[in-house]
Formats: sequence, C-alpha cells, structure tokens
Amino acid sequence: MPLPKSGPIHFGHFLVTPQVFHTTPLSIALVNLKPILPGHVLVSPRRVVPRVSDLTPPETADLFLTVRRVGRMLERVYGATSLNIAIQDGAEAGQSVPHVHAHIIPRKKRDMSSTDEVYEKLDGEEGDLTRGLKGRRDNREGLKVDDEARVARGNEEMEAEAAMLAREMEKEPVD
Repeated sequence: MPLPKSGPIHFGHFLVTPQVFHTTPLSIALVNLKPILPGHVLVSPRRVVPRVSDLTPPETADLFLTVRRVGRMLERVYGATSLNIAIQDGAEAGQSVPHVHAHIIPRKKRDMSSTDEVYEKLDGEEGDLTRGLKGRRDNREGLKVDDEARVARGNEEMEAEAAMLAREMEKEPVD
C-alpha cells in the first residue's frame, strides 16, 4: 500500500503509516500491534484528539461510518458472525493511547471462554499499548504483551496484514 499523499500517519505519538489499511479524509483504520483475536483492528480520527467529546461533528460521523464499513469487511474476511466495537474514552476507562480509537474485534461462537472476556483483555496488560512500547527504540519488536507466550507483532507481519485488508476494503461497497 503506498504512503498516503498527506504524509506520515500517527496514532497518538506513534508513527503507524505502514499499519494503515484504509483512510478517509477524516479517519484511518489500522491493524493492531497486539490483537486480542484475529482481525482485531482500530479505527481512529486522523486528527490526534484524546476524547470523543473533542471530535467535531464531521469527525464523529466519519469515524462511525468508517467503523461500520470496516466492520462489514472484517465479518466477511474473518467469517465472523458478530463484532465487539469498543471505545475506551479516557485513562480511567482504560484508554492507553490518548487518541480516540474504536476497537473492532470480529467474533465467532465460542472464540473465547466467555462473551465478556474481550473486555477484560482490553482493560488488562494486553490492551496497554503505551506501557508495552515504553522505552523501546523500535516501538514494536520483541514486546511482551501479557505473558511469556504472547509477543507483540513485528512490522513485517503487520504490514502484510494491512496490505491484505487494504485489498479487501477495495471490495467493500462505499455507503
């Protein structure tokens, strides 16, 4: 996927341009460093704002229209029958990067031990991107997520997923 003409794309203070698979004039969709389930992605406004209440009305509309379109694509690609769509709005709500973002997680029957386990994971160590990236020069490679067996993904893996999802977004009808 070529770099957008608008230049580098940031999620908070993290450069995420290679992770982005879909853009609109006001929003971005990017693959997740530490997905809870396959297909777990983020949709965020282009403008770095910490809270939903900081969004303009056009940004709010575009963000949720993008969530809807990306969600449809994820259900198709991952064979999901449902989606978790979650926004942690502020630090006390578990937001680890002060940039509004919606988590979209494709769900299937019995993909986790309980329906709400996904929220525990979003609120736990595996959802804390800032703590995971703290002090790392490359911001990604070799990061421990929630235990010895789970390591954050590398750039190559995320770029490959972003390229695949970008191709799939091209097939998705525009609203």
